[in-house]
Amino acid sequence: MPRIAFVGAGNMASSLVGGLLKHGARASDLVAADPDATQRTRLEEAHGIATTVDNNAAIRASRVVVLAVKPQVMETAVRNLRLASDQLLISIAAGITLDSLARWGANDLAVVRCMPNTPALYGAGITALCANARTSPADRELATAVLSAAGATLWVEREEMLDAVTAVSGSGPAYFFYLMEAMIEAATALGLPDDVARRLTFETARGAAIMAAESTDSPAKLRSNVTSKGGTTERALGVLEDAAVRAAIVRAVRAAAVRSRELARELDSSPKKGGAGA
Repeated sequence: MPRIAFVGAGNMASSLVGGLLKHGARASDLVAADPDATQRTRLEEAHGIATTVDNNAAIRASRVVVLAVKPQVMETAVRNLRLASDQLLISIAAGITLDSLARWGANDLAVVRCMPNTPALYGAGITALCANARTSPADRELATAVLSAAGATLWVEREEMLDAVTAVSGSGPAYFFYLMEAMIEAATALGLPDDVARRLTFETARGAAIMAAESTDSPAKLRSNVTSKGGTTERALGVLEDAAVRAAIVRAVRAAAVRSRELARELDSSPKKGGAGA
């Protein structure tokens, strides 16, 4: 693994650093920059990598530069970087487009824009990646290797698809947490202790996800397989259908995609703010 610099030392950077080390990267090949001393100390103590307050010191001689700062300060961070033409720039900031990164100083670089989700903090995420025209097959492989440290990866060829990715997988964990909340509430109302309700809900969600991911059957077929005629599952699903839950979920995902596009426009037109912290 070549030298990788992280601009920003927040939770996602920490997750990627930890994953890279588990996958064989050397601590000496990883460095992170952040203005927050607490963030730097946390990363040093957790993973044993070097940190600095100076973004340009971090990226010097680094083959890969991972932009892991807040979207609101991304423009300031990128404009102040002294980037080299042979560096691969990877952005994990939501809503920051490839065009914006090019205008701010990455026009001559290979740039990969990524949309990870929060389970990446546990090495169980999924990240969608999209590259600009300057990104070579070798760069793509390198970006995949970096982001695979936090879970599964997939590539989309059109950047506008990332709005749908954001709506499905970026916001998606919250949809499942919402369902879990409701199931736990129902279980406790039926008399189960809270700890029992929580464990039943979490393990059922885990098991269903594994079945859906590993089975060759579609989710519709899997649902049908556990829905006996006249049984409890059929009764429960009937209530959900009567309440138009499926249609509401479709509307919710579409609304999230619309908001993703809106946020990208807002970030692109907003004035520069503050420093370059994660």
